[in-house]
Amino acid sequence: MKSLKLVILVLILSYSNMNLSQKYDLKNLMGIDDSHIIGDTIKLEQNTLIAFNKMHEAALEDGIDIKIVSGFRDFERQMLIWNNKYKKYTAEYKLSPTKAIEEIIRFSTIPGTSRHHWGTEIDIIDASDEKYKDEEDVLLTEKYENGIFTKLKRWMDVNSERFGFYLTYVNDKNRKGFEYEPWHYSYKPVSVELLNIFISNDIGSIISTTRMEGKEFISKDFIQKYIDEYVKGVNPILLP
Repeated sequence: MKSLKLVILVLILSYSNMNLSQKYDLKNLMGIDDSHIIGDTIKLEQNTLIAFNKMHEAALEDGIDIKIVSGFRDFERQMLIWNNKYKKYTAEYKLSPTKAIEEIIRFSTIPGTSRHHWGTEIDIIDASDEKYKDEEDVLLTEKYENGIFTKLKRWMDVNSERFGFYLTYVNDKNRKGFEYEPWHYSYKPVSVELLNIFISNDIGSIISTTRMEGKEFISKDFIQKYIDEYVKGVNPILLP
C-alpha cells in the first residue's frame, strides 16, 4: 500500500510540475498574484504542500513536530517588512539611504524578489516542545546549532532531501548574498525552475512602480548586482 501511495504521489508531482513556465508569470513570482497558492493556515505552492505534509508525517514518527512559521508571503507583506526597516534605519539609526538598504538586505529581500513569494520556501521550527513559545525570537542561528531546535536541524540534515527540501542559504563563507539561515528550506523540484523563470524577467521595471521606500536609490546596476549575488546566492544545488 505504501509503495502504491508513493507511485501516486510521484505521478501527481510529475504532472503538476509540467509546463511551469506556462503556469507562472512575473506577477506570480513577485507575490502580486497568489493564484498558484493553496492551503488555509499553511499556504504554499501545491506540490510543496504535498511534499511538506509527507515530511511532517515522517518527522512526527521521530518525535519532531515541524511547524512552518513562514511559508508563502505576498508582495504587500514583504513591502511592509521592507518599509518598516527602511524607516527605522534612516529615521531612528540615522543611516543614509544606501547604508539602510545594505543593512536591510543582510536578511530581508527587496519586495518582489523574495523566494517566499513562490510558495516553495518554508521557515521552520520544532513545535514538539512548547518551550519555544517562550522564545522572543525563534529564528536565530544558535537555536538550531546548539539550542532548542538542534534536534530538528539534525533530523533535517539527514532526512529533508529525500522529500525534496534543501537548505536555501547554506553556511558557506564563499557564498554571496543573504546570511546563513538554518531554518529556511526550499522545495527543489519546483523552485529551481521558478528561479530560472524569475531571473529571465525584468523585475526592476515593476519595483519602480511600487510604494517601496528608498526605491529611488536602487539603480539598474544595483538590481543586476543584487540578482547576481543575492537572488542567485543560494545553495548551488538550487540553481538552474
